[in-house]
Amino acid sequence: MALLDRLNDFAENADDLLRRARTRLGLLHPVQVVSFRSYGTPERLYVKGRVLTDKGITEPDPTDSRLHNLLNMYRRFDSQEIPGAQLVIRPGDGTEHPVVTDEEGYFTLNLEPRQLNPPVDFLWHPVEVELRQAPAPLPAQRTIHAPVLVPPADAEYGIISDLDDTVIQTSATDLLRMARTVLLRNARSRLPFKGVAEFYRQLQLGRNGKRNNPFFYVSSSPWNLYDLLDDFLALNEIPPGPLLLRDMGLKMKSAGDASAHHGHKLKEIDNLLLTYPQLPFVLIGDSGQEDANIYREVVRRHPGRVLAIYIRDVNLAERATLVSQVSEELRGHNVEMLLVKDTVQAAEHAVRSGLVYTEAVPAVEADKQKDETTPEDPGEEAEQEGK
Repeated sequence: MALLDRLNDFAENADDLLRRARTRLGLLHPVQVVSFRSYGTPERLYVKGRVLTDKGITEPDPTDSRLHNLLNMYRRFDSQEIPGAQLVIRPGDGTEHPVVTDEEGYFTLNLEPRQLNPPVDFLWHPVEVELRQAPAPLPAQRTIHAPVLVPPADAEYGIISDLDDTVIQTSATDLLRMARTVLLRNARSRLPFKGVAEFYRQLQLGRNGKRNNPFFYVSSSPWNLYDLLDDFLALNEIPPGPLLLRDMGLKMKSAGDASAHHGHKLKEIDNLLLTYPQLPFVLIGDSGQEDANIYREVVRRHPGRVLAIYIRDVNLAERATLVSQVSEELRGHNVEMLLVKDTVQAAEHAVRSGLVYTEAVPAVEADKQKDETTPEDPGEEAEQEGK
């Protein structure tokens, strides 16, 4: 792994030299502050974001060409991070907390507020973030709000969901199809799995009808895709939640360690269950990667905390066999792991388990039927109409 570490150091040094050169020549774009949806409690808030040069990525449109989407994807990964930027975070209690971005342009802060700003939509507490100084041209808009989720005391349970091939169709088990989807589609032309939006809305509604069960999305996708994923959830009316993504880097763990995918997701889920010790959880994933094994480990580490596990079947026989084996093992922990063909099957089980109302099933069925009428590739259809 020494070679990869050297490559990583070389890449970081090259980025630093390029940034300095662009600054001296006046070629650096104005910077932008990006806040990430995060989470916390009334006693402690976790705030995270990033300072980058503004590459001018536009709002997604269903008529955007594949070339346009490809260029936007390139801009996301060609991000120019701004280290050493100075910011001030105000939680709304009259206090100010300075923070400085790291070498990748990230800023993170754990703080203990005296009080919280009033919530928006039951769950979200806005935290003010102001960019004070940066080694690059400052933007006109220097103050933004970072949304921090704080589950209310009467939340029934939380939901932890994967994204790729669980919520969003990415074809992660087919490399060519996945590359086409990831590179050539935007938030409007990507498709959710049929009925997933209504199923998630029903889980958020729960049985108390207050729509205050919190969602958390844990994914191995890089932070560079944050805007696309957040837009996708909003455009498809899927309940928003903190997006717990992964930083890209060339450094890798030794062969004896758990995979980066497995380790990242398990760490984030552990943090959530430790942050909310009184809140039980529903876990949702797919059979394409390691979700069944990860969720088995979560049940082992946190006995009595998991109400149900739904694994979407990606139609790979060997993966279905693995899920079946894990499911059988979890029966000894009194936790049901279901391999489901569609969201209707999951909704029916959620009704039997007392997680949602009986009316959830026809609502999910109707949403699934609506999604089935959506073209498989709306971006391609829009391009054909434009010719």
